Amino acid sequence: MGIALHASTPLSLPAAKESETTSVHSQQSFLLSTPEVELALTQRGAHMAPVTFFRNTPSPVQPYHISPWQDEHPSPMPAPVLGPLRGDFFCLPFGGNNQEVAGEKHPPHGEIAGDQWTLVGKRQDRDISTIEVEIQTHVRKGSVRRLLSLVLGQNAVYSKTLIQGFSGRVPLGHHATLAMPEKEGSVRIATSPLRFGMTYPGLFSDPKQREYQALQPGAKWTDLAKVPVAWKGRSDADLTRLPVNPGHADLVQVVNEKPSTKPLPAWTTATFQEKGYVWYSLKDPTVLNSTVFWMEFHGRHGHPWNGRNNCVGLEDVTASFADGLAESIQENALSKEGVATSVELNPNRPTSVNYIQGVVRIPEGFENIKTLEFAPGSVTFVSTTGQRVSSPIRHEFLFSGNL
Repeated sequence: MGIALHASTPLSLPAAKESETTSVHSQQSFLLSTPEVELALTQRGAHMAPVTFFRNTPSPVQPYHISPWQDEHPSPMPAPVLGPLRGDFFCLPFGGNNQEVAGEKHPPHGEIAGDQWTLVGKRQDRDISTIEVEIQTHVRKGSVRRLLSLVLGQNAVYSKTLIQGFSGRVPLGHHATLAMPEKEGSVRIATSPLRFGMTYPGLFSDPKQREYQALQPGAKWTDLAKVPVAWKGRSDADLTRLPVNPGHADLVQVVNEKPSTKPLPAWTTATFQEKGYVWYSLKDPTVLNSTVFWMEFHGRHGHPWNGRNNCVGLEDVTASFADGLAESIQENALSKEGVATSVELNPNRPTSVNYIQGVVRIPEGFENIKTLEFAPGSVTFVSTTGQRVSSPIRHEFLFSGNL
């Protein structure tokens, strides 16, 4: 995971029993499904995985990473979030949270990423299936509700996170983590237009902890394909082709272009050409203004990683890298560039974070994403080779919160 370890109204759903779980890769999980998609949501930490897209076809797709220790005999973990670590989960405060702030000492990625959630209920409304879970926090008191929805006929997951009762500034965001193949450069990464990118300013992977990084700390750049490495005389790293630099774990953050007068989603895509699909995320860039790339390609050798973790986190956030609360509310390398790294929470007004993730099939020769085109209720994925694939996606949800 991407850390160094040293206004809406909730839907009213029918009550459900806590016993409505099943064990999925060693974690008790809630299930939600349509003919097209089935998702599992862990009771501990509300981590979403596995998710099976195109489940009603001969070639279903499961893009999310599940940490390799999940089906092993349980052992003590350095942080609660590592217990269920998998797929996508919401973080509040996002990051390592190594420092205490005003009497608050949060665990890595916050209580909500590693503590027990309660199932509020499930419902079916027209063509929409929804599950809602909730958690009450203690370090900073408040409540967080997550509503995950599937739309009949679509291969997308719509997520609404409602943050209520909190006050003060906090970094937050989604921690979507994809499984990676071993073949170098086989997954193509693209994003909506960027203002700039920056490599983590400090030491992200510490050799004293048997962790190793390849990128130049604190480098600022504007091209994801040209990111400076730490060794003199070596070519820049191309982060549009992953995995890269096997045996290393690195962290970068890319900042989205400021929105135009017309609200448009910002996006990140991962093209798995050999498997014939694109994974995507869509967000409101006024809420989540940047994306943290956690590139963990067998670069950590301490417990529980043991050199076997191979994944990429494409983590849509408003935060200062993965440092946590203290660094994100203080002046930092990104705030000096005019980038907000925390969100002001108002106890009298819920904060809503809306998010969409999904998968589309692609033909041979698609290569990578050049751009996304948005029409009412639809998104067209345009490739660098000129091919076009359209999919029904209710992207308006990002700004309205309504499906």
